[in-house]
Amino acid sequence: MDKADVIRWLSAKKAVRQGTKVGIPLIIGLGLLWYVYRDVDVTRMWEDILKGVRYEIIAGSLLFGLMANIIRGVRWCLLLDQLETPFRKCNAIHAVLGNYTVNLVLPRVGEIWRCGVVARYDKIPFTKLFGTLLIDRVSDVVAVGVIAFFVLLFNVPFLREFLTAHPSLFNGQGGLFRSVWLYVVLAVGIIGIWFILRYMQDFSFVRKLRELLGNVWIGMRSVWTMKRKRLFLVHTVLIWGLYFLYFYVTFFAFDFTKDLGIGTGILAFVMGSIAVAVPVQAGIGAWHFAIMATLCYLGVAESDAGAFALVVHTIQTVWTGLCGLVSIALLPLLNRERKEKL
Repeated sequence: MDKADVIRWLSAKKAVRQGTKVGIPLIIGLGLLWYVYRDVDVTRMWEDILKGVRYEIIAGSLLFGLMANIIRGVRWCLLLDQLETPFRKCNAIHAVLGNYTVNLVLPRVGEIWRCGVVARYDKIPFTKLFGTLLIDRVSDVVAVGVIAFFVLLFNVPFLREFLTAHPSLFNGQGGLFRSVWLYVVLAVGIIGIWFILRYMQDFSFVRKLRELLGNVWIGMRSVWTMKRKRLFLVHTVLIWGLYFLYFYVTFFAFDFTKDLGIGTGILAFVMGSIAVAVPVQAGIGAWHFAIMATLCYLGVAESDAGAFALVVHTIQTVWTGLCGLVSIALLPLLNRERKEKL
């Protein structure tokens, strides 16, 4: 095998690996989508989509989503400020917007991509950026957790019926967390990492690992050293308030949801927010399932709920992807002068 054959083989291997990363989550998502819609009256659903939707209202809701993502970028800047390294806020904001487009292709990879973009243009160590990213994401997990706890606390009958109707969604995970072997493996892993970092410091890979973890910690502790913690909290509340409006305004675009009320909107929003944690592109299938299950519980016909989920998810996903594409295209243009000076 000559050098050209080796290069071709490596290229093919890389293409297969990338295709697998994209294809497997997409297949899972499409499988979930088929499962959710397999018994829906497609004819009636398409009648709703073609004649029963006020698309101008959905178009208006898109502004709330864009505002939420921009504020998310501004909030990340508060964490980056604590690194005491100069950076351009426009880079951070556009990186956050572009992050969603990357996630549409490779779930969860967009988060790594946005750190890489800022590291490239603003010369900040990737590991420090990754530390701020962890805090950024944990903040949202906590926010969703708090909202979900209080919303579901006041909707126990719905939660009980949902769990009863879909026990397979939780039995597997519940069994895992009840297994003693999970905690044994975690304990052994933690002890092993501590031993390596403590007693194998002479090895070069351990020194690099300690340096990497140190930089990540510097990024993570930015939330504690932050001078504007209250502003960070305000931004977090704004982000999730706008995300809710992004979703809830669409209720008024359909005759069968416009009178359901804000309480129903909050419940459906929470269920959808939990569903997007599934590692598939844009929560495809999982989000549809959560929204349809919630609306059907509240008396909406299955075909109507299916039309709502399909229209809202499709339009908002396309919108998010397009906004991200614009940001990805703008990033090199905004940094062209800086690159030329270097």
